[in-house]
Amino acid sequence: MVYRATSAALLAATIAVSCAGGRTVVVTPRGPVSPDVTAQLRVDPGDRLRDLFWGVGGQKYAPQPDAVYKLKAKDTSGFSVSYDVTGPDGVEWSAKIGPEAQTEVVMSRILWGLGYHQPPVYYLPSWRLDSGNGPPTVVSEARFRPKLPNLVRAEEVWNWADNPFSGTRELKGLLVVLLMLNSTDLKDSNNSIYDPNPPWDGASRWYVVRDLGAALGETGKLFPDRNWIEGFEKEGFIKGINGSSIDFGYRGRHQQLLSMIGPQDLKWAAAQMQQLTDRQWRDAFRAANYAPPIADRYIRRITEKIADADALRVDRRAKER
Repeated sequence: MVYRATSAALLAATIAVSCAGGRTVVVTPRGPVSPDVTAQLRVDPGDRLRDLFWGVGGQKYAPQPDAVYKLKAKDTSGFSVSYDVTGPDGVEWSAKIGPEAQTEVVMSRILWGLGYHQPPVYYLPSWRLDSGNGPPTVVSEARFRPKLPNLVRAEEVWNWADNPFSGTRELKGLLVVLLMLNSTDLKDSNNSIYDPNPPWDGASRWYVVRDLGAALGETGKLFPDRNWIEGFEKEGFIKGINGSSIDFGYRGRHQQLLSMIGPQDLKWAAAQMQQLTDRQWRDAFRAANYAPPIADRYIRRITEKIADADALRVDRRAKER
């Protein structure tokens, strides 16, 4: 769904846009965004530390590791194979296998730790599938996402270029975090809207970046390796800066979105990420079953990127934009 500015809003705010590939990117706010609207994208976690091992759903919604899951459908069209399955308690799940299983869980944990809405997701190192043809078989690692009756996903997606949060620090900060984590496919179809009933996590509507598996590796436009620590370590983050224009090392798709980001957005995102504790960082990677030495390398490189963003100088004119 594309949201259009009203005439009154257009008169009330200055809008700067850049066009790339036939796409318009809104750079500055079209008008004030209320706290209630902002809460649909992000809520301030406050002083209470979020549990990044279990995530937003807690242990309550976690899949049973020893259960047999009955196959409903199989999808091989994407980068990773996914299954729609039903557990013995009747709960339906989306189970994605392959290298994105780990990355999607840890990415979701980090975003939720920063206050951005995420649906519950969990990681199983192996699980049993009943395909209806013989005895159950053991399947490799998977990201499990429950289909909850109290968390209804809307049919429409939301667009990076035009949405209720255009120009806000929360939206641009979200882009910065995704860049830091080498999320390489910033496409609109990965964005979902949920309507929790009753309200959950501080809002009655969630704007979510959902399919997060293409991350924590190298970035690129074709088939970049994801979940690859060596690629993540070697790829640059900030290549240069000229006033309010930043040259990123990002080589993924939809690079025109990066024009929204200024030095002040990098510093704001860095400040939010610095609020996560060592335990939260480790719990996020532990939730996705990363070996501690690999998790340590990821955390070390992310910490370097946060320091680089925090060290940027922001002149007065940039602060006022």
